[in-house]
Amino acid sequence: MASRHQRNLTRRKMLFALGGAAVAVPAIATIAPHALAGQSGSSATAANGSLPVTIVNTSGSFSNTSVHLYVVGNVDGKQVRLTPDGTVASIALSDNGADGYTDYAIPLAGSGDTKLSLPYMSGRIYLSLGEKLKFKAVTDGNGNAALQYPAGWVKSDPNYGILHDCAEFTHNAAGMFCNTTMVDMFSIPMSIRLTGDKDQTAGTLRDGGRAAAFAAVKQVEEFAQLVVDDTRIIAPGHGLDAGIFSKDYFAPYIDEVWSTYTGKDLKVTTNVGTFTGRVRGERFTFDGPASVSFAKPSTRDVLFCDGNLAAPNDGTTGPVAAVLGAGFNRSTLLSNPAQPTTDPATFYQTALTNHYAKAIHAATKDGKAYGFAFDDVADFASYIQDTSPTAFTLTLTAF
Repeated sequence: MASRHQRNLTRRKMLFALGGAAVAVPAIATIAPHALAGQSGSSATAANGSLPVTIVNTSGSFSNTSVHLYVVGNVDGKQVRLTPDGTVASIALSDNGADGYTDYAIPLAGSGDTKLSLPYMSGRIYLSLGEKLKFKAVTDGNGNAALQYPAGWVKSDPNYGILHDCAEFTHNAAGMFCNTTMVDMFSIPMSIRLTGDKDQTAGTLRDGGRAAAFAAVKQVEEFAQLVVDDTRIIAPGHGLDAGIFSKDYFAPYIDEVWSTYTGKDLKVTTNVGTFTGRVRGERFTFDGPASVSFAKPSTRDVLFCDGNLAAPNDGTTGPVAAVLGAGFNRSTLLSNPAQPTTDPATFYQTALTNHYAKAIHAATKDGKAYGFAFDDVADFASYIQDTSPTAFTLTLTAF
């Protein structure tokens, strides 16, 4: 599989947008039209795109009756949710109950595995443990019904105290594309399996991996406040916005990168060729298949892979931004003037690095995780896809 930073970047931006930037209220989910290309209307999806889905609970800590499942997302630009019978229903303001929130929970089977059918749609599969999530139907800026998703990194969010997490997917005529995500936070251990042309898994934690990740983040002073009891670890970008992570954390490394590449070249290879860059007049300017340049990023830009490291879907600036973003988070830009680096043994080796991403990668059996938006550079994200899918399984694994 070609490295995703060498392919269309819309998918990554869509997945990141689902989580949204840190906000005072839950984010309203949005999905890029590209991810829904070729889909039919919601009334026909169950007949035209059904994919068998199995939910497996091997947590050992929560019974099936304590696990609440939600499948929410978009079809043809409209926000929808999956019903227990495998059809999609539009989000409606009238779905809000007396408490002001919807109840879109799909109950798990009383015992054993839970079987569902997934039509063509794109979105997230949420699991909450012990308590139902509070999704609220609202009116978006265009006057359409929309859904506010949980924002577990925001203290004022009604779901802040609820143990929950999610996986992300796009299922359409082109296939099934899915990942376990830690871009916003890490909370519940879960894995996904996709069968079809191949049999693939992603997200499986090693024994004790969750506890090890919590402990590793907590022992780094600058990151310790991101650990919320035994509930979740908040991604540092959201921590920065919440005032519990330094807005200048990466500044020394960023300054050193700018200084180093004032006097020598950095080469960045993408699918369209190799770009050669050097800092000129405070901008990191690259020549090659095209001329692209970047102003010096902030710590927030590095953590969110946005702002001065934003990746437009242009096939040139976008892929270079992705590689730079990965290099900053993995702290490989100074140790290797040819990017992207592909040896994970060289990642996160400096004291000033993304210790959150480091910890969650160390927690997985295959070393892959989605710790930041460009973690798919060189295929180190917990992402799998199949153009001829036959079944999808999401497993709640042991804590």
